Amino acid sequence: MKAEKRVIGSLNKCYACGTFSYDGEDHLIVAAEKKDPCYSFTADGEMKDVLWTQPGGVMTVLQFPDDHPVLMATYQFYSPNDSASAKIVYYTRGSDGWDCHVLCDLPFVHRFGIVERGGIRYLVACTLKSAHAFKNDWTCPGRIWVAELPQHLEEFNADNQLQLTPLVSGLYKNHGFAVHTDEAGYSFAVVGTENGIYQVIPPESEGGEWQADCLLETPCSDVLYLDFDGDGERELLVLSPFHGNTLSVYKKNGSTFEPVWQREKKMPFIHAIYAGRMNGRWIAFVGNREEDRELIAVEYDNGYKVSVLDQGAGPANCMFFEKDGSYRLLAANRETDEIALYELKED
Repeated sequence: MKAEKRVIGSLNKCYACGTFSYDGEDHLIVAAEKKDPCYSFTADGEMKDVLWTQPGGVMTVLQFPDDHPVLMATYQFYSPNDSASAKIVYYTRGSDGWDCHVLCDLPFVHRFGIVERGGIRYLVACTLKSAHAFKNDWTCPGRIWVAELPQHLEEFNADNQLQLTPLVSGLYKNHGFAVHTDEAGYSFAVVGTENGIYQVIPPESEGGEWQADCLLETPCSDVLYLDFDGDGERELLVLSPFHGNTLSVYKKNGSTFEPVWQREKKMPFIHAIYAGRMNGRWIAFVGNREEDRELIAVEYDNGYKVSVLDQGAGPANCMFFEKDGSYRLLAANRETDEIALYELKED
């Protein structure tokens, strides 16, 4: 696979990326880790709007499914050492731009997402830790939090917040997060922690029990759980350990997962991860933030194969999408402040 790159913008420590549909158009969203703006672009990479200028600290950004545009984001998570004031917020269109509303205070919240089952939406949110006394203090573990979501978010504000329930506690370096869809039609989350990888499945019906299973006890920074080799069963594509250097694939053998592939080349500060379907098969996109600062594609073709798409940029996150028959990848290249758009082509 090859990639044609265009730098479409510059943003100090650009970090989170996503999509947001408003004004009858799909937009690409890129937000900053520090006290910097959030930008929107057209799917072709044309700068469109500044959605907000600060405070930033955005680890996750996603659109809430509603009949009018609502954008959810983490807020004031500036680093693992500066996120005690973090929360989840949502933005709605006001008379003079986009207005910010508090959904819930959630110190150290890093990733979150929405899963759905039986017509009910749920929030799954992950806190990286729960407290600290000094820089790089990891002695207080984080949690996986859950809550049922209403059809609309506008009832929530700083004085009337969404109430969350802890589902799994005692999780160290609770960093990885992805949402996938089950063959039965509902969605679930996979969470990567120092304790291992958890699959979080919402209740079958309203008021039912959540399911949280540890799939693999290997320490993990980020993870995807998809059928990469096309045999009808999902594999775990794992970045490990926390902010580590190793890319691996695990396959289920009986009741346990075993490693079946590992990239020989190490990728220091491995971080960006996303997957998309190209011509009917899953392809993972992975990037790291130190040394060669690569952006690569990983696919299965009678064995796992790596294509280097870019070097030197240092992506924090990336996002795959299709537009008018063209496969594209948006990357927040944090280490170079680049917002980059790549057009992907098969060899």
